[in-house]
Amino acid sequence: MDLGIKGKRAVVCASSKGLGRGCAEALAAAGVSLVMNARGAEALEATAAEIRSEYGVDVVTVAADVSTEEGRAALLEAAGDADILVNNAGGPPPGMWHDWDREDFIKALDANMLAPIALIKALVPGMMDRGWGRVVNITSQSVKAPIPVLGLSNSARAGLTGYVAGTSRQVAAKGVTINNLLPGIHATDRADALDGGVVKAQGISLEEARANRAATIPAGRYGTREEFGATCAFLCSVHAGFIVGQNLLLDGGATNATI
Repeated sequence: MDLGIKGKRAVVCASSKGLGRGCAEALAAAGVSLVMNARGAEALEATAAEIRSEYGVDVVTVAADVSTEEGRAALLEAAGDADILVNNAGGPPPGMWHDWDREDFIKALDANMLAPIALIKALVPGMMDRGWGRVVNITSQSVKAPIPVLGLSNSARAGLTGYVAGTSRQVAAKGVTINNLLPGIHATDRADALDGGVVKAQGISLEEARANRAATIPAGRYGTREEFGATCAFLCSVHAGFIVGQNLLLDGGATNATI
């Protein structure tokens, strides 16, 4: 399918690895030029070089922490008149409700709620002026069904979801859509970290931890960054203009809900 976005420009956060990289690759395959961001410069440059070589699109890199004002300023300077924004950030560490204090919540909010909102506020007005734009926020299946050990993530990502619910409906008439992708477990570093926590807590092997988690997923496996990226690229396409303010689960059926 021709996504109709060849020649557009996309900002993709946390795109050196994992789901962010999957999104960057899928957009590049559709002919979209990229402004790629991550905190680690070495991995970011390596991924950007691979994407340039594979897809022949222009790729600008910004190694920065967008949860800081300085990091966002650097990214926005490179973004220019971006047509597409993919918000993404690694989740806060797992724990239990009694483990976290105010500073832990502030860090989670900065990374997973306030930074995406700041980038939306900075880039969406230009999209509205030009009459077209796409914003996709990578959140989590936990906004549909909370995960007890991910309380920091549950809280911050739910806050972003509420913001998007109202904002998306205020900008849609200008040709700009804002939607959220809610991943379950995918074969990424984040899954490795979570499975590693299970290994320590239960005294089992990593292979056992992965098998046990996969058994809880109706699809019987972890997702891949490629299929996640393809879904993101579709939401960024010309075919998705009537999809507004939605929360799309990509979890292999793991969230047991009717709606």
